[in-house]
Amino acid sequence: MLRKSRIDAPGALHHIIARGIEKRRIFEDNTDRDNFLTRLRNILKETETSCYAWSLIPNHFHLLLRTGPTSISTVMKRLLTGYALWYNKRHERSGHLFQNRYKSILCQEDAYLLELVRYIHLNPLRAGIVKDMEELETYPYCGHSVLMAKRKSDWQNTDRVLGLFAQKAGFARRAYRFFVEKGIAQGKRSDLTGGGLLRSAGGWAGVKALKSVNASLKSDERILGDADFVEKVLASANEAMERKYDLKSRGFTLEKVAARVAEVLGVSEDDVWASGRSRRIVEARSLLCYWAARELGTSMSSLARKLGISIPAVSKSVIRGEKLARIKNYDLLG
Repeated sequence: MLRKSRIDAPGALHHIIARGIEKRRIFEDNTDRDNFLTRLRNILKETETSCYAWSLIPNHFHLLLRTGPTSISTVMKRLLTGYALWYNKRHERSGHLFQNRYKSILCQEDAYLLELVRYIHLNPLRAGIVKDMEELETYPYCGHSVLMAKRKSDWQNTDRVLGLFAQKAGFARRAYRFFVEKGIAQGKRSDLTGGGLLRSAGGWAGVKALKSVNASLKSDERILGDADFVEKVLASANEAMERKYDLKSRGFTLEKVAARVAEVLGVSEDDVWASGRSRRIVEARSLLCYWAARELGTSMSSLARKLGISIPAVSKSVIRGEKLARIKNYDLLG
């Protein structure tokens, strides 16, 4: 069976789960964990990706991320590839470290943000790595300790989470801790990590209730949300996919996009590919990156190699290009 493509867009909330191949360990000691977190920090800051929750377990990890200008697939590719190469070298091993495909679930924020923060941050307790809530509060390899102000992290977005409980930090932390503690009795929640139908229905009880009245429900294993949210996300994803297919059917390549950029901005094609900081070159490169990444589906790593710049620079160019296209009403198809 063909694997479904990932669904992503700027601002989308994702629950990421990556496991070691054959359920093997991916973190042997704190040196491994520290290296992983340093890589994660640098990549999140470079790509302007927000992180609301995270936890490291010996054979897997969880992240709750919001897509910035760089796609989640690019963020994860950099993280997993870089860490795997380092880990293999340090432990004198070869071959795959992670399962071939990490799980990425697009989440309905209003309904599930706090549920996912709680679920992810209780992972070390469920796994027996810490014995109680007090130990979890100081555990250095889970975002709960950061939210409780026991540890500092400049890459974890605590304001967004605590702001949902109270305006004052002290009150917010107490309310957050109470909320997390109430989740201990729930145990492992398959509705947050399992199939799309189960999640969309709100658990097995919801599925059974729907079946009893012969009701249909839109579902997808890549999405965590109610039926309306699933329907909306799939429609948007299909529209974006159709746009890409349409462009490719018209013979659009990266070179043809560059030619269109030159036409729209009234510059030469050499200017589109040129390096430099002059206004016309920056605008041309920005519009090229925006149309290539968002419209044509070209990966940012490919654009970085082609233009001789870094992936973070491509990300910033995409943002500038999107703003330029919106203000000037530029369209790739004219």
